[in-house]
Amino acid sequence: MTINEIQDEIIEEFEGLDDWMDRYQMLIDLGGELNDFDEKYKTEQNLIDGCQSRVWVQCDYVDGRLRFQAESDALIVKGIIALLIRVLDNHTPQEILDADLYFIERIGLREHLSPTRSNGLLAMVKQIRAYAMAHGASLNDK
Repeated sequence: MTINEIQDEIIEEFEGLDDWMDRYQMLIDLGGELNDFDEKYKTEQNLIDGCQSRVWVQCDYVDGRLRFQAESDALIVKGIIALLIRVLDNHTPQEILDADLYFIERIGLREHLSPTRSNGLLAMVKQIRAYAMAHGASLNDK
């Protein structure tokens, strides 16, 4: 699936939930579905700067695509990073850099997050794009 197809799928899932308490619960459920995060990846290097909660993102370059794993100590934040991984995992660095993450606005996520969580969301996106930029640049150097 393309990044936009995945975003459209997420928008459709959230449109069925009118109440924001239900949407928060969905985020919590999504966070619970994240794969187990190996403790060895809980390093300072993988810790996202700018998040009030602790969020770790591990990025691996496999067969021309970026593979992400993540963990957070906060339930809703874990759901947010799970959404980002669902959209961006297993895509090329260039696809990630070119992506317009419109689902964030369309599901009302940014407007319903506290300022600190909203800043954390931006920090997570920035870090994922930084990984894509680094892996894309290393490809260009070859």
